[in-house]
Amino acid sequence: MGALTFDALLRSLKRSAPDPAYYFHGDEDVLKDEGIRALLDRAVDPGARDFNVDQRSAAALDPEAFHTLVNTPPLLAQTRAVIVRGTEQIKKTSALYKELIRYLAAPNPTTLLILTLSAGERPDASLSEHATSVAVEPLPPDRVARWMARRAGELGLTLDTDAGALLLDAVGHDLGFLARELEKLAALTGGRPGTRSDVAALVGVRRGETLWDLLEAALGRQPSVAARLVEPVLEQAGMTGVRIVTALGTALIGTALARAELDRGASPARLPDVLFRHILATRPFGLGNWRDEAARWARWAGYWQLPALRHALRRTLAADYALKSSTVSNDQAIVTELMLTWVEPVREAA
Repeated sequence: MGALTFDALLRSLKRSAPDPAYYFHGDEDVLKDEGIRALLDRAVDPGARDFNVDQRSAAALDPEAFHTLVNTPPLLAQTRAVIVRGTEQIKKTSALYKELIRYLAAPNPTTLLILTLSAGERPDASLSEHATSVAVEPLPPDRVARWMARRAGELGLTLDTDAGALLLDAVGHDLGFLARELEKLAALTGGRPGTRSDVAALVGVRRGETLWDLLEAALGRQPSVAARLVEPVLEQAGMTGVRIVTALGTALIGTALARAELDRGASPARLPDVLFRHILATRPFGLGNWRDEAARWARWAGYWQLPALRHALRRTLAADYALKSSTVSNDQAIVTELMLTWVEPVREAA
């Protein structure tokens, strides 16, 4: 079978009927659910879905139950769908796995089988070969903003430009978390446009106290400013010490890349374009707008030399270990100490 991206799947469903079986894998579970909804919209009559859509966890299936599910005829419809989630729980040596592979070799023409793999798991080569494989990866930053606007529209919610920007700054690019916050905003606003004040009230963030403000202070070598921001940033919905430290590590690596390009003789004026090409080639997860990130890395590189960056990366790695390994971890204390010891204090603006 062929391998598709998420976008290619949606395009294919506009042109032709679905294939007999699909295997969703990759790190963006929200888009997997959207892909499944698109398949159901195309294959199963909405009026008959109560009788013709079955969803199961792979861990709860045995070969006999699976055989019954995929071979049950549709009721008052042409097609039924079976969704099996968490296929990483099926051992290759199990009877269920063998039954699944046997079925995929000759699938029931009246059943649409949808298999999903949890985020962070490696795709199974045999399932990818025998079903239509759909790789669902995180969206680029500009697509996240468009996805947020579309999801808000589905909820009957409109967002002021400032409100949308603040929500992305506060929540980041996790589609699952964004979806939950949009649902809360829709309930809060009751049909009127959502404002920056609504977002601030919902996620507990004020101007100048976002994660990105903390990064700006830290990478701009203003450690006391960054340390003061740790507490209000951690108080925001969904924020953790690990998330802050991960963002700091990403910013440090980008800044180190910028510093290395400068040391190799790159022109400061062209540096943002050089960095943007690096980002475009690697497409790392978790960044904001790629051109904005490249510009920030280029600007921050002027504050650093490589030995200081290596020192900061070591401290950040140690903080990450501390946050993940401590049984009684104090996120605020660990991240604040990191900010105060990341770099030697420098004179800061009054």
